[in-house]
Amino acid sequence: MTRHFLTLLDLTSDELRSLIRRAHELKRGRQRGEINESLRHKVLGMIFEKSSTRTRVSFEAGMTQLGGAAMFLSPNDTQLGRGEPVEDTARVLSRMVDGIMIRTFAHETVETFAEYSTVPVINGLTDLVHPCQLLADMQTYFEHRGDIQGRTVAWIGDGNNMCHSYINAARRFDFRLRIACPEGYDPDPAILDPATDRCEIVRDPMAAAEGVDLVVTDVWASMGQEEEQKQREAAFAGYQVTPELMARADEKALFMHCLPAHRGEEVAAEVIDAPDSVVWDEAENRLHAQKALLEFLLR
Repeated sequence: MTRHFLTLLDLTSDELRSLIRRAHELKRGRQRGEINESLRHKVLGMIFEKSSTRTRVSFEAGMTQLGGAAMFLSPNDTQLGRGEPVEDTARVLSRMVDGIMIRTFAHETVETFAEYSTVPVINGLTDLVHPCQLLADMQTYFEHRGDIQGRTVAWIGDGNNMCHSYINAARRFDFRLRIACPEGYDPDPAILDPATDRCEIVRDPMAAAEGVDLVVTDVWASMGQEEEQKQREAAFAGYQVTPELMARADEKALFMHCLPAHRGEEVAAEVIDAPDSVVWDEAENRLHAQKALLEFLLR
């Protein structure tokens, strides 16, 4: 049966932990200069309807480092941009490549693509979730602090696709999640409700950060929400991750951000540049975690 990775819930807890271990092995192997061509002659088709730095570079570099190849496809380059149905594109592309990664707006697009694809489909980001980022985040926490099981995480900001992915991660990796967001910007109840045994909304960000092991945030206005920038700046004014907020967390707490960051908005510059910020390791680990995922799905 063809396996897809559209959300973290598509894999079991054991499979996800195995991926984290494999990602760490691949990272160490690359640091030692080892050559690994486990995906030799495999081809990944990459469909981008949203712009990207980390997603494109990490998948393209990852396939190359594993001996395979990656093809970048934008709407301007394909018939999708001229109205070809997603179902038809999926049927055709999956006869030519070994896997497909999609970064798009509507989550229904990747679901439809996976339904009609005969090869694995990977969600490189939708408006609903960003599961690949969570693989990198979990790898980063495991490397710095060990297993996240039983720990407490504070999400500060919008109940967006990254927040949704942290809710799913809390279910799969067994940690507690406090979500600090203003009213009107809550996560989707369809995602939050099945996780209320370990996830809660705390309106006060300072209270949410009290004693936590990890603080995470994201931009206030995501791609496609630029016209809401001023409105969101007003709504999230009290939700910046500051040194004062980090001081409420455990003394060994880490700070993460999926990047790109707007310094001075959702996070103070001194927080993102502080010793307990692991955003650069987090960004690098997109490469290693996705290589582990590609091996898992394409082999």
